[in-house]
Amino acid sequence: MTPETTPRKSTYDVLITGGGPAGATTALALARAGVSVLVAERATFPRFHVGESLLPRNLPLFDELGIRDRLDDLPHLPKYGAEFAFGHQADSLRFDFSDGLLPDLSAETVNVERASFDAMLLAAAAEAGAEVVQGAGVGRVGELADGAVSALVGEHPVRARYLVDASGQSTLLGKHLGLRRGYEGHSKVACFGHFRGVQRLPGRDAGHPCIAMLDDAWFWIIALDEERTSVGVVMDRDVARRVRRDHGVQPADLLRWAIPRAPFVARRTMGAEALGEQRVAADFSYRCAPYAAPGCFLVGDAATFLDPIFSTGICLGMVGGQRAAGHLTAIINGADPARQRRSYRRFIERSTAPVFRLIEAYYRHPFRELLMNGEGPLNVHRALYSLLSGHIFPRPPWPVRWRQRLMEAFVPLQERFGLVPRHRRYSLESVGAGRMPATSRHPGEPHSGGGLEATP
Repeated sequence: MTPETTPRKSTYDVLITGGGPAGATTALALARAGVSVLVAERATFPRFHVGESLLPRNLPLFDELGIRDRLDDLPHLPKYGAEFAFGHQADSLRFDFSDGLLPDLSAETVNVERASFDAMLLAAAAEAGAEVVQGAGVGRVGELADGAVSALVGEHPVRARYLVDASGQSTLLGKHLGLRRGYEGHSKVACFGHFRGVQRLPGRDAGHPCIAMLDDAWFWIIALDEERTSVGVVMDRDVARRVRRDHGVQPADLLRWAIPRAPFVARRTMGAEALGEQRVAADFSYRCAPYAAPGCFLVGDAATFLDPIFSTGICLGMVGGQRAAGHLTAIINGADPARQRRSYRRFIERSTAPVFRLIEAYYRHPFRELLMNGEGPLNVHRALYSLLSGHIFPRPPWPVRWRQRLMEAFVPLQERFGLVPRHRRYSLESVGAGRMPATSRHPGEPHSGGGLEATP
């Protein structure tokens, strides 16, 4: 069926710009509450999108939204945990979500192809009663006040009582209202693509996303289905500029340049076939606080974008979209808009703060050494596994929060005293191409040391 490109009406309760997971979830929840909704999506679905790894917190959300059976019909691979490695070493650390501190979340989730996943969510919103137009996004916002919003959808003027910005990294309202603020030190460049023939872990661990870390970059390896795997590299923008200057490598070629310099990744991808061209994204980690203003709510990446290292984007976007829909429904039914905005702001701040802190810690080498040790006192490592499962809404439970703080306190001690085995630091610019065998260990198993190393 050809998607609609023109709004059927000129007036709605809520106008949503963007039909990705955050926008589609908001629309689905609002439509089921009887709210008149228009979703304006500038692309035509299905379309390629990166970010294929879901968190265990997503599964109960799918149940709440009544779409769990639709997920089962999509190409996907079960995901029971994750794998971390230093990109220049041979061994890796694997953990299961069931190893987490708190057992009340699902111990599994899935990896999905975003094109089909996003199309499924948007179709579910339309079936629930939301009106969806594609190929015509919100191009200009005029009036923006409680109960009175005007905007252009393509070339068509539309009025609504409220506007939800789910425009992703385009941050339509973040730019319009001057809210977008980046985080110093988190200006990144990513190059990624889909491949066939990438080596996987055996058995039920085949769906473990793998994160391979170097000093100035990290790689992801995420199995999407029985054949395809998403592979990408993320590095500082300054590193990418130096690589372009010193090695003549264009952004779209960064992945091909980087893989041979990370022997762990080179072995996993040896003989793999690229499916299409590699793509590039940039400018990670920003906030558009306060996330809600008179006449509008910001959801998903339009509200805040966290470095994708821990695959939190879809979960944050969908849970936030569901939350924003609840606040909007309350407002339309007579609740105080200012009070609803304050509640939404607190929700976003409390649920994202621990993830931002975890991301800040992740880019410190001593934290990586502690993480790769696989165990620690007072179950601090198990608290991290709970955070990585999505135990953050509306904020992490106290047993997780204080252990995260304790883990952060260990970082300077590790740097000074070496609480756990140290690992030599390597960067893409200094590590040469090479091959190495890959081994894995589980938390608590003996650590063999640094493994084979490539020649700098």
